[in-house]
Amino acid sequence: MKPQEMIAAIRAGKMDENLRAVYVTDAYVEQQKPRYIMLLEEFIKLFGDEREVIITSAPGRTEVCGNHTDHNNGKVLAASINLDAIGVVAKSEEPIVRVKSVGHAMNVVDITRLSPDEAEYGNSTEMVRGVIAKINDWGYTIGGFDAVTTSDVMGGSGLSSSAAFEVLIGTTVSCLYNEGKISAVEIAKAAQYAENAFFGKPCGLLDQMASSVGTFVTIDFESTEDPIIKKVDFDFSKSGHSLCIIDTGGSHSDLTDDYAAVRMEMESVAAAMGKRVLREIPFEDFKAAVPNLIGKVNDRAILRAFHFYNENLRVDRAVSALESGDFEAFKQVICSSGLSSYMYNQNVFSPSNALEQKLSVALCISQELLEGRGAFRVHGGGFAGTIQAFVPNELLDEYKAAMESVFGEGKCYVLIIRPVGGTRVM
Repeated sequence: MKPQEMIAAIRAGKMDENLRAVYVTDAYVEQQKPRYIMLLEEFIKLFGDEREVIITSAPGRTEVCGNHTDHNNGKVLAASINLDAIGVVAKSEEPIVRVKSVGHAMNVVDITRLSPDEAEYGNSTEMVRGVIAKINDWGYTIGGFDAVTTSDVMGGSGLSSSAAFEVLIGTTVSCLYNEGKISAVEIAKAAQYAENAFFGKPCGLLDQMASSVGTFVTIDFESTEDPIIKKVDFDFSKSGHSLCIIDTGGSHSDLTDDYAAVRMEMESVAAAMGKRVLREIPFEDFKAAVPNLIGKVNDRAILRAFHFYNENLRVDRAVSALESGDFEAFKQVICSSGLSSYMYNQNVFSPSNALEQKLSVALCISQELLEGRGAFRVHGGGFAGTIQAFVPNELLDEYKAAMESVFGEGKCYVLIIRPVGGTRVM
């Protein structure tokens, strides 16, 4: 369809099933329609109404369990959410890719020049170039296109807005030029490659994989070259719960040392035992070595190592609970994960600013309201930012009101687990 034809189809309700396959509920479908129409109108303003267009989508993600485990080759459980990046896209005859994100400058990539340039690190255009470069390296078809995009994945929220954008580009190339045959895993790896080699950020694969694969997904990073990826079969819409992400405020800009210390301290334990990362050491061997580790590494490193090993076990238990349909057992695992992050991994507040503990306040209020009925834990890297809660639907209004009375209106995001990852919507 051409853009105006697609706008008419959306307004007439002819695209409702397409939208429902992605956004699940009638309420979310209705919320999306003005957003899609707005983006189609933006495309017309920039690129006209003469070409056939498609619309692609890639979701943000939430880390469900496996807090600070991936960097030591551990296990994680993540899920895609209903917040996403979407793009209206048309093929171009030129070897040029133009991507205009609403509110940002145009990204322009000459696809005859697909080499990384360190001078361009941190430039979003290089994310586009890097994804296309890796897809080209694998022998898939690439070509020019014009796109306008928008995203409601909040930056700095721990929901991976950058991964959603990268996966959106990969999904677009797959759908435009390869009949959708580039796998979700390949798209995720292309997105990670773009961020590492072209954008200059040494991220792991978790964010991109959760966005690309969709729904609940568990990843075992024992082999970082060939991680074991498994989609978890669970219909969250039937759980009787809502997923809430609470933005407690606070800046991540001065927390780099805190994040780095988690990884370095875990690896210091591994190094003291002659290995590179903790995953290379059996849990029983680590426990037996604790008396000899005292004095060789700091005490917090030992606590963080205990967190790592037990968090891997919790991921297994969480996956098993979901697969067996036991959401009550799943919630118990999530609460246990949160307690371990607080007590042993110690990433709920920064030791350099111990008087600011908004994550702790949010967790405390969550315990008062949800203990025995819901689940709650720090979300993402921690030290500042967001917490996650699984809230029984009958408590949702009370919980949301309590959180927003403390942290501000609109700071409690009520989300759903989206059933698909990167996809063509229309």
